[in-house]
Amino acid sequence: MAEDISLDGRTLVGVANDEDGEVGTKTRFRFEQTGDRIHAAYAGGDIAEGHLLGTFDGRKWEIRYTQINVDGDTASGRSVGTVEELADGRVRVEDEWEWESKAGAGESVLEEDEEIDEIDEIDK
Repeated sequence: MAEDISLDGRTLVGVANDEDGEVGTKTRFRFEQTGDRIHAAYAGGDIAEGHLLGTFDGRKWEIRYTQINVDGDTASGRSVGTVEELADGRVRVEDEWEWESKAGAGESVLEEDEEIDEIDEIDK
């Protein structure tokens, strides 16, 4: 059985998303983890600021997220994601999400970006 993954201190970037989503390749997520709870601040691309909060068992997360985009529109939703460790030690998340504040649902993929250490370094 594979060892549980920790997301604490990791920075992930959007690498794929469905049409109804706002996360893109310039969106960066900075994670903190305490036990089975996770939190991330995120921004970049079409998203001015966002936060997610949820539970994580070392392989699967269940989260709620809320964000404001660059046009000033707020939105919120929920998702379930499967986290895997890649051969190079980075993590990849395949996420199934659904807006709760508006119509739309889809799938997105996030991958760890080891070159960006702080949310402050995001190129908005």
